Amino acid sequence: MRVPAPSVRVLLLIASSSIRAQPTAPRLTPRTFDVASIKSNQAGGDSRRAGTSPGGRFTATNVTLKLLIARAYGVAEAQIEGGPGWIDTETYDIAATADTPLEMTREEVRPCLQALLAERFHLTVRRERKQGAVFSLVVGAKNGPRFKVHSGPGQAGISVSSDSAMAAITGAKITMARLAEYLSKQAGRPVIDNTGLQGEYDFRLEWAPEEKPGSVIPSIFAALEEQLGLKLNATKGTIEIIVVDRAERASAN
Repeated sequence: MRVPAPSVRVLLLIASSSIRAQPTAPRLTPRTFDVASIKSNQAGGDSRRAGTSPGGRFTATNVTLKLLIARAYGVAEAQIEGGPGWIDTETYDIAATADTPLEMTREEVRPCLQALLAERFHLTVRRERKQGAVFSLVVGAKNGPRFKVHSGPGQAGISVSSDSAMAAITGAKITMARLAEYLSKQAGRPVIDNTGLQGEYDFRLEWAPEEKPGSVIPSIFAALEEQLGLKLNATKGTIEIIVVDRAERASAN
């Protein structure tokens, strides 16, 4: 076998190193939805859902404009101020598709949602920061959290059910930041994730919407500690506020 000359071997090494060193092309995601349907929800009920799926799809069922603003700007609903009263009561069903074969993350879908809300709800907002009362979400159990790391494929989401006696959420493939965002509405003030947990998790949480004498169902604060090994500590912190300057009911499809 003929051995390459030293200069040839050097060139081969340089070429192979250049190939390995080439950076991975950035993941390109759309900034707007190509197609979007917005309809007033007629079914009602307490169940609400919003999420993404492959093919650039975003769907939401029985959601308020306030919830959509929260998703679009990455804040909890408790961090949204201003706007007409109906943004927290009237609900919509949305089916939208962006030009990508991929499933967009919560961060990637935000500019698409922002553009959609500006176009169809004529939404204008501004950001402010202020000091206020918050809850810090921490791991409270001595033996660590009491829920499982998500394994395998599956769509991320939180399903909600409630009646006068008990409320429950079932989370699949959920980050602690997402749980903190949801708890903000239940706790009545912003919840900051300080658990240090970086994965995606599956869990179920059950609590009493209203504390009643003699009830065996715990409050949401007790349920978090007993069922999930988490704790809400009251504290002060800097809060980002989304102020709604203008919002109109969605234009027809």
